[in-house]
Amino acid sequence: MDPVELRELVPHAIRVLVRRGADFATAEDAVQEALVKALAWGDSPPEDPTAWVVTVAWRSFLDQARSTSARRDREARYDARPPAGDVPSTDDSLQLHFLCASPALTPSSAVALTLRAVGGLTTRQIAEAYLVPEATMAQRISRAKRTIATAGVERPGDVRTVMRVLYLIFNEGYSGDVDLAAEAIRLTRQLADLADDPEVHGLLALMLLHHARRASRTDEHGAIVPLVAQDRSRWDTERIAEGVAILQAALGRDQLGEYQAQAAIAALHADAVRVEDTDWVQIVEWYDELLRFADTPITRLNRAVAVGQADGPRAGLAALAEVPDDVPRWTAVAAHLHERDGDLALAARLYAEAADRATNQAERDHQLRQAARVNQRLSAG
Repeated sequence: MDPVELRELVPHAIRVLVRRGADFATAEDAVQEALVKALAWGDSPPEDPTAWVVTVAWRSFLDQARSTSARRDREARYDARPPAGDVPSTDDSLQLHFLCASPALTPSSAVALTLRAVGGLTTRQIAEAYLVPEATMAQRISRAKRTIATAGVERPGDVRTVMRVLYLIFNEGYSGDVDLAAEAIRLTRQLADLADDPEVHGLLALMLLHHARRASRTDEHGAIVPLVAQDRSRWDTERIAEGVAILQAALGRDQLGEYQAQAAIAALHADAVRVEDTDWVQIVEWYDELLRFADTPITRLNRAVAVGQADGPRAGLAALAEVPDDVPRWTAVAAHLHERDGDLALAARLYAEAADRATNQAERDHQLRQAARVNQRLSAG
């Protein structure tokens, strides 16, 4: 059985155990143990894999329960044979999404717990994806489970919180043997099947449209390739077509939200065969719509870039003046706009400053290359 298909059994199994009286933390541990045993299936899974995992996990839970001080109480309440009539439903996954997005958790804890309990990833896989020691991630997940146990399963998050958690996972990208962007798309597909909300579909469309350009975002040396220089022949046209179709269906319900507006902007970029064909005027209009839902410095920063393309660099600089200069990438955007406006000396200085402010090596190297390129233009000019 495919590992991804196996992980999809996790939410159902956990919710069944919780409904039968297991606490969340113990249920999650028991299901993980069952998954380890399920690896022995190979190419011969049982007739009902979900029932098998639930049964093995339930027995594991009972074994753990018997070793606690509450052994007698628990054994009096539960027989070794799983109670009949508890069949996993599609609501299990949705409820587990909400539980892992509890307002009692920090965003980083919610992300880790979602990947573990809903995604079915191991602690090692999550740790590798986030480039932290396994012990550190284990502690984070343990704290999250204790928090849920204290807060109770009756205090879940809402669909907006769940979407924010999934978006955080997507933005982490990938490393190790788990592609977090692909995992976020898988979980968002699951959520879209369960939640009748056009914003969930807008988020799925946004992820697909961004992910479609992934192969062209870096060169063979791992250097950043900006959107204007990307090889558009490497974009995944099937994924773009799917994202656009999902977005159009969501927009057709006339319940616009933040993720649908972001997806519309991404779709306009993806629709341009050449960078010169980009409809920047319409992109600015969508940023104006986005400001209704997310009037943040980052949104205004990205809008300034679009204004600079639609109405010229001076207009872009005027829009940028409304954004605090301590916002990430502010200096890089200012450098770009000043370069387009012809002030190469200031642009070179700002690119170098952007390199100093960069939060990762790839971004720092990119801005240094930009500064060197502009300085070369100054020397030649």
